[in-house]
Amino acid sequence: MSMMLALSSPTSMFPNNMEWPLELEEEELSHSHHEYFNSEEYPLLSSSMAKKFNHNASERHRRKKINALYSSLRSILPVADQTKKMSIPATISRVLKYIPELQQQVEELIKKKEELLLRISRQGDINNDDAAAAAAMNKKGHHRQNSSGFLVSSSRISDSEVSIQIISSYGIQKCQVSEILVCLENHYALQLLNASSFDTFGGRLFYNLHFQMEMAHTLDTEVLSEKILSICEKHQRI
Repeated sequence: MSMMLALSSPTSMFPNNMEWPLELEEEELSHSHHEYFNSEEYPLLSSSMAKKFNHNASERHRRKKINALYSSLRSILPVADQTKKMSIPATISRVLKYIPELQQQVEELIKKKEELLLRISRQGDINNDDAAAAAAMNKKGHHRQNSSGFLVSSSRISDSEVSIQIISSYGIQKCQVSEILVCLENHYALQLLNASSFDTFGGRLFYNLHFQMEMAHTLDTEVLSEKILSICEKHQRI
């Protein structure tokens, strides 16, 4: 009987309540395989008692596995929440609430990444367009540029036609364009044939002006560019 009592004392190791900590001790996990009993090792242990021990050991092992899963689940939470003492139901509730928040943050980051890539791509296109426009202006004729951000180029297309390009980093007001057209018509006898404009994402404005020349033999494209640039500068100072 004393032997039975001595063997029955390990039952205190297997509590019946359902509350247990989330953290597991490595020592408990490493010795889980020693918790089972068989009749060969303990011949004086009754069959019913061995069953009870094995049932308790199996339940204890199951709880350890569940605790490990809960611990992994809690590791998803922010550090501030991980340091809090929360019950298992509270942990599950917090995780279920946090996962959608985390998914939304991921979606927002993906969206920001796509916007940045698009912006970088557009900026590269703008720089390429600006370089191409400047190269074309240098190749076609006389150009003048000032510190105010204006670039003016004029070139002859033929003996009776001239093309003028104006690039501005700050935009050109309608009054400036009107004054330029009046000046070219009155002082240089140029008749406007066609005009177009477009702006870029970088804030630059491009004007393309196509004129008919009545006095081609007296037209100096370099002087023409300087005159247009002076008009742009005058309005920029106002």
